[in-house]
This record gives sequence, C-alpha cells and structure tokens, in this order.
Amino acid sequence: MRLHRLSITAFGPFGATQEVDFDALSSAGLFLLHGPTGAGKTSVLDAVCFALYGAVPGARQSPGASLRSDHAPVDLPTEVQLELTVGGRRLEVTRSPAQPRPKKRGDGFTMEKAQSRLRGYDPERGWHALSKSHQEIGEELTHLIGMSRDQFCQVVLLPQGDFARFLRSDAEARGKLLGRLFDTRRFAAVEERLAELRRGAEARVTAADERILALAQRIAQAAGPAGAEATPVAARPGEPGLAEAVLEWAAIARSTARERLGIAHRVVAWAEGRQREARHALDAVRELARLQQRYEETRLRSAALEERRPEHDRCQKELERARKADRVAPALELREEAERAYRAASDGLGRARALLSPELRDVGADRLAELERKFQQELYALDAARESEERSARIDGERVRLNREAQADDELIREADAWLADWDTTRAALKGRVDASQEAATRAEQLAGLLAPARRRLDAAGRRDALATDVQQAEERLTGAREQELDARKAWLDLRERRLRGIAAELAAGLVAGEPCTVCGSADHPVPASPGDGHVDRATEERALAAQQSAEEARARAEQQLGLVRERHAAAETEARGDDASASSTVAELGELVDRLTGEHAEAHRLAAATNPAREALTAAEREHTERLEQRQEAHGRMSARTAAREALDGEQARLEEQIAAARGESPSVAAHAERLTRRVARLADAAEAVRTEQDAAQRRKEADDRLSDAAFRAGFDTPEAAAATLLDAAAQRDLQHRIDTWQAEAAAVADRRAERDAREAAEQPAAQPSSAQGEFETAEWLLREASSALAAADERCGELTRLSRQAADEVRRLGPVRQEYERIARLAGLAAGTSADNERKMRLEAYVLAARLEQVAAAATARLQRMSSGRYTLVHSDARTGGRRAGLGLHVVDAWTGSERDTATLSGGETFFASLALALGLADVVTEEAGGVRLDTLFIDEGFGSLDDQTLDEVLDVLDSLRERDRSVGIVSHVADLRRRIPVRLEVVKERQGSSVRHHLA
Repeated sequence: MRLHRLSITAFGPFGATQEVDFDALSSAGLFLLHGPTGAGKTSVLDAVCFALYGAVPGARQSPGASLRSDHAPVDLPTEVQLELTVGGRRLEVTRSPAQPRPKKRGDGFTMEKAQSRLRGYDPERGWHALSKSHQEIGEELTHLIGMSRDQFCQVVLLPQGDFARFLRSDAEARGKLLGRLFDTRRFAAVEERLAELRRGAEARVTAADERILALAQRIAQAAGPAGAEATPVAARPGEPGLAEAVLEWAAIARSTARERLGIAHRVVAWAEGRQREARHALDAVRELARLQQRYEETRLRSAALEERRPEHDRCQKELERARKADRVAPALELREEAERAYRAASDGLGRARALLSPELRDVGADRLAELERKFQQELYALDAARESEERSARIDGERVRLNREAQADDELIREADAWLADWDTTRAALKGRVDASQEAATRAEQLAGLLAPARRRLDAAGRRDALATDVQQAEERLTGAREQELDARKAWLDLRERRLRGIAAELAAGLVAGEPCTVCGSADHPVPASPGDGHVDRATEERALAAQQSAEEARARAEQQLGLVRERHAAAETEARGDDASASSTVAELGELVDRLTGEHAEAHRLAAATNPAREALTAAEREHTERLEQRQEAHGRMSARTAAREALDGEQARLEEQIAAARGESPSVAAHAERLTRRVARLADAAEAVRTEQDAAQRRKEADDRLSDAAFRAGFDTPEAAAATLLDAAAQRDLQHRIDTWQAEAAAVADRRAERDAREAAEQPAAQPSSAQGEFETAEWLLREASSALAAADERCGELTRLSRQAADEVRRLGPVRQEYERIARLAGLAAGTSADNERKMRLEAYVLAARLEQVAAAATARLQRMSSGRYTLVHSDARTGGRRAGLGLHVVDAWTGSERDTATLSGGETFFASLALALGLADVVTEEAGGVRLDTLFIDEGFGSLDDQTLDEVLDVLDSLRERDRSVGIVSHVADLRRRIPVRLEVVKERQGSSVRHHLA
C-alpha cells in the first residue's frame, strides 16, 4: 500500500484546505513530519486513518468529539481526500463526517449526514466513480488492505509509546494487544467451544448416571426386604464406578428375591393341601346335615297330608256331579238365549206400534207392507222437484255473489277515479323532490371541497398566532445571547492582552538554575522578570476563553432555534392565507367561515340523503298509476258481464218456481214434503219387521223348552232346575281339579322320600355340626390366600427386579460411548484451557498461538535491534512461568556483552525506544505477512527519538533508511530539532491563529 496525496479541509486544527504530497515526500525514502506541540502532526495521521476506515484511532475517537475544525468558516464543509495505491489499484477515497451546515433557506443550521465516495483510476477511462455506500467502501478497502483499523494503527502508524508499554507489560496485557492484531478470536472460540462440549458431555454423563441411580432406587423399592441385605450404592452421579456398583447391587437383590420366591412356593403347596382336606371334611358334614333335614321335612309333610284327606274326597265328589251337569249346559244356554230373544222382539214390536197412527197399531204385517210400498212410490216421484228446488237455492247464492262483486268493483272504480284525478300534481311534486335532492348532493360536494381547506387554514392560523409569540421570545433570547457573547469575548480579549503583557514573568517562573532558557538558550538568568499588579495567569485566560466559547455556542443555538421558529411561523402564515396571498385572516374570521361552511354542508348532505328515497317514491307512484288504470278498465268489463248473467238467472229461477209449487203440496218446500214421506215409509217398514220378528222368537222359545227337558232326563236329573243348580263354570272346575292334583302330587312325593335309604340312615346318626367344619375351612382358606399373596408378591418382585436390572444394564451400555466421548472431550478441553496435567506449562490454546506469533515478531525484531544496538541486544521469546501465572507470552532481551538474559522491563529509556521501534517494525512485517502479504510502502513512526544519543540515533536512522531498499518510505513524527538537520525532506505543520497549515521542504 502506497500513499500518493492527502487533502485535508476543515479537519482538526486545519481551518482551510491543506494538501500533502506523499509522492514528493517519499521520493527520498525517509521524511520528517515535525511542528510545535499541538500544531496537528498527529492529526495528519488521523486524517489518513479517517479516509481509510471512516474513524480516527481508538484513543482519539472519544464520545461526543467532533472532527470539524473550530477555525473553519461555517460555509466550508469538513472533508478528507486520500489518493493511494493498494492491491495493484489506484483509488481515491473522500469522506465527510456528520456536521452542521447553514440552511439553504432562512437562518440557522441543519445536520448534514456523513458521506463517502470512492473513485478508481483507469489509464484508458481516467477517474470513474465506484461507490457512495459507507458499508461497501469500508468492506472494499478493508479487503484490499487486509487489516482492521486497530491493526493498521499499530502496523502503519507505529505508536512508540504503545510498544514501550508492550515491552514492560505482563503476559496478560501482551495477550490483549497481540490478540487484537492477529485476530486469534477463533482460537478462543475453539477453547469456548471445547468447554461448551465438555459441559454438554458432562451433563449427558451426569444425566445418564442420574437415570441409573433412579433405576437403583426403583430396584430398592421393588426388592423390599431383599434389598436390605445388600450394601447400598454410595457413588454420586458423574463418579467412576457408579454403573458397576449399581449392577452388582442389583444382582445381589435378584438372587435374594429368587431364594424368597422358592420358599413362597413351598409354603403355598402346604397351604393348598391343608385347604383340600378342610374342604372335604366340610362337604361331608354339610351332606349329613342336608340328609337329616330332608328326613325331618318328609315326616312333617306326611302328617300334613293326612290332615287334608277329607277335603280331597269332598272335592272329588263335587267335581264328578259338575261334569254330569255339563251335559245339560248347552240346552240351558239355548233356552235362556231363546227367552232373551223373545223379550227383545216383544219390546221392539211395542215401540214400533207406538209410532204408528191409532188406526194402524193393530194391523198385521201384510197390510203394513202394502202401505209402505205405496208411500215409497210417491217419494220416488219427488226426486226431480227436489233437484229443481236445490238449483233455485243455488241461483239465489249466485245472485248474492254477483251483487257483492258489483259493490267491490264500484268501490274500486271510485277510488281509482279519485287517485287518478290528483296524478299530475303528485307526479310533479315527486319530480321536484328528486331534482332538489340532486342539487343538494352537488352543493354538498362543492361545500366539502371548501370545508377541508378552510379547516386547514383555521389550524394554521392558530399555529401562526402561537408561533408569533415563540418568534418574539426567540428573538429576545438571541439578543441576550449576542450581548452575553460580546461581553464574554471582550472579557477574554482583555484578559489575553493583560497576560501577553506579563508573559515574561510567566516564562521566568519556569526557569531553573543551570538549565538553558527556552527563549534565549542561555543558562544564566541574572534578572528574571517578576509578575506585576493585576497579572493574569494561563488558567484565568483559559476559563475566560471557555466562557466566551460557551457564549458563542449559546448564541449559535439561539440563532438556530430562531431560524427554526421563523420557518414554522412562515409556513403557518402561508397555509393560513390559502389561495388569497394578499390578505391575512384572523382566527375568529376563519372560525366563522368554518362554522358557516359546516352548517351549509350538513344541510346539503341531509337533503342529498333523500335522493334515493325520492326516486323510489316516484317509481312506485308511476307503477301504481299504471296498475290503477288497468284495474279500472277491468272493473268496467266485469260489470257488463254481470248484467247479462243476472238476466239469465232470473229467467231460469221463474221456470223452477212453477215446478216446485206443483210438487210440494201443502208443505213449505219439496224437501219438507219428501222428509215427511220418508219418515212415514220408515215407520211402516219398522212395524212390519217387528211383527215378523216377534212371531219367530215365540216359536224358537217353545222348541228350546222341549230340548232342555229331554237333556236333563238323560243326564240323571229329575228336573232342569236341579241340573242348573249343580252346574259349575270352568274356573270353579279347574280350581277343584287343581286341589285334587296338588294333594295327589304331594302324596306321591312323600311316598318317594319315605323310600330314600340314605336319609333314613342319616336320621339314625348323631346331629351334624357344620359350623365347626366351616371354621376349620375358613382358617385353611386364609392361610392359602396369605401364602398365595406372598408368592405373587415374590414372583412380581423377581419379575420387576429382572426388568429393572435389564433396564439398568441397557442404560450402562448406552452410557459407555457417552462416557468415552466425555473423557475425550474433557481431555481436549483441559489441554486447550491449560488446566490439564498433560499441559505442563498450563498454556491456553490462544496463548499458544499468540506465543508462536510473538516468537515470529521477536525474530523479525531482532534483525533490526542488533543493528540499532551494534549487535549487543537480541529479543527472544520465553514460555517460562512466572509465579503462579500461566506461561507463553514472556519477552526477554539477551545482552551479548554479559551473556545474560533479562526481562525487557530492565532496559533504559533509549534502549527501550530502539527496542520498541525494532519490535514495531518486526510486528509490521509479521502482520503484513498474516494479512496475506499486502505490501506496506508507507510507514509512520510517532515520537520517541528525543531519548537517543547521537550514535544510537545514527544507527536507528540507518535502520530506517535501509527500509528504502524495499522501496518503502518512512515518515518520522517528531519535534526533535536535530532530526531536521539529519533528514532533509520534511513536512512541517505550522500552528497559526486562523488554523494550522502544512509546508513541504524537499531536498
């Protein structure tokens, strides 16, 4: 990387634009950057760093610090432009920080955003733009340079003070610097990753051990008393040997449980034998008791049976007589049925004769039938007259219907005529409503377009009046701030003038006997000046200057605030005027205008809302007009048709009336005459039928009496009445038969039981005692249940122990690879963290890598340090431990004159300088190689040369001058006067009242 040209504008102490020609300065290979303290030597290097990375070195990038020069005019923007060649490409990068600038309109300032531009040079195309993006430019330059900002500031801008501290610092401080330069974060990430993997593997091992211990607890619960005989597991999760101890303990528990299971089997076998014997004994006693009870029950049933024998004989005789009487029952039922029929026929004949006239009550059946046929023929002759009468009645109904329809049509015609008479007026009114609503809608749209601007003008007028007060207050604050600034400036200038008049006394106060004066150079101070009355020291002047700067900043803020308020006031005034730019309305006037437009708009909107209802009303009225015309026309047509129909009905009804009058006789109507004849025919028919029925019933009753007498005689009864008294119904006979069958069945059952031999033999034995046998059996049952429960528990315990032991074995098998992985990862993590016994020097992985880099740096620095120290000193890397600290980042110097090796902190001031310079140059070579071999053609070395004697300074300059062999240029930043004589090519930074400037001194 080679720098060609640097342009600095309004940056740091430089108030104007300054140009630095690095091509001219680098032509000699070695140039000096000098100037008084505070002139801005370091600011030149800050500008280079800002152009490349958009920020100055970290030590000077304090929060709230501004890169803009206080000496620059307000209209001159801060800008840094650097032209360089890197990666074979010639580039020009321009950067501007965020800074305030005057507003284009009005007073005050606005904040300008940071800007970046990158251009590239092509021999054919010339300069051409590449990017304006901060991110793209930063990524492109970082990629080409191959170093971060911190690396660039350590390698290209060599700060000797930092490397002097590096030589004297401990291993931890060196590790931080080297880690930042060589970016060994990936090795620290490896350490953290290994530690994380170790923690994860340890957690998995612990979790597996906890699962195994949980299984051990479940095995102990399942083993019960059997588990108490084994020694419990004392290992904790994560400790070696836990799995083997759990498996051994589980095996002992299983063996003990199996022994207890065998004992339980033997106990159950004994209990089952005793239970079988008790069961047999109980069954025998129960059978004996049953037979004894059966024999006693048989004896009691036999005695009861003999007591019921007389009743059995009586029922048997009564049943035999009832069955003989059953043969007479059909004749009895026939006689009773004939008697009931005769009485019913006699009653019917009496009722039928009571309905006839007196002269016909004693007439026979033949005469009654003859009269019935006569009246029936007359009834048939009235059918045609009855139909004519019904038709006449229907004609009356049709005439009523026609009259009702005629009245409805008359009413419809009158209503239609009345409605149609007002049709023109109604139609005009409805059309007027539609037109008025449409006009109101148009008016509402116009008013809405006027209302919104009026409201905005009203709001703007309110803001305008409020901002007018703010403008007045801001003007008053600005006036006060200007007066305070003038007073503060006047006080500062007065104090500065008084201090300059007494500056000799201030310089005399710093004189030391025997040391040269900083003004004349003499070591003698015969008459030092003394301070006079009212002398002003530097601190007083600086406080006055700070007060003046504070007042100036307050005045700038007041101007900016006033400009902002004026802009808002002007904007509000413009908005309040609206389209009328010549007049300014008050808030009250605009309020009245808004209220008036709001009311008119609301009224127009209300009228416009009736447009659709008005149109719908007009459409409905036109539809009703058409319907009423059609209805009126149809009504007139129906009236004509009804007149013709009424005339036809009148003629038909007259003809029917003549026929009806001839047929009805003395009756009021044909129907009444027909009904009277129908009743007479029915009474005659009923009477004739009743006479015939009564005669038939008397004949059947006589025949039934003869058959009953014959049946009673054949059944053995003297009279029919005797047979009737003996007769029983079916239910009574079934009851008697049931009693007989029950007694006979009981007699047979008792006979069978009395024949049982085993019951007789059991009755001869002593009485059985089943309760005692039951107690023995229950005791045996309880013993068997207890033994079976113990056996089931022992069997279940063995099965559960086997299952849990199998699970524990599976867990142990699964734990094997997990534990092996944990041991491998823990060993690697311990080695990387420096805590493992295998890591003899307790060196972390990152420290190991940094130690290798430090060894490379020491080797590269030694090549220059030997030349600077005339072959006396050599830098060597040491990985020895000091105290209890870890090893790896030690740095010693070997003195060839004494042959001893000592710490770099024991070097003198001058020795520390050229040692740190050699270390910085060696570090630059190593970092350059680490960054991909990017060539660094321009280096800067900042301060430290004042501590060298002449011979050492010559040797150091020879080493720096040797860098030109590789076409490098080195810039030395120093204010040592002797370097101006030794280095002819110089860049001088001059401190002036209007801001610093640069001057080139070329050979």
